[in-house]
Amino acid sequence: MNILIENAETQEFLAGDGRWTKKSSQGATFASTRAAQTAAKKEPIGKFNIVGQFGASEQLFNLDCGTGKGASPGPPAL
Repeated sequence: MNILIENAETQEFLAGDGRWTKKSSQGATFASTRAAQTAAKKEPIGKFNIVGQFGASEQLFNLDCGTGKGASPGPPAL
């Protein structure tokens, strides 16, 4: 089983290089839901899902959810 981090708002997956991708097959995999949740909480995103995927199946199932550090703040308003 692959354990992935999904941005709940964009439905993109965190890739190994730190970018986000629409393809679950390109998502970074984690050894446990705890490891995935720890990594997700450090990301500048709002809500996230920890999802599981068996083999090459396109079907995903939610294992856990949470909130990251939030969106990166933009420039200050003038």
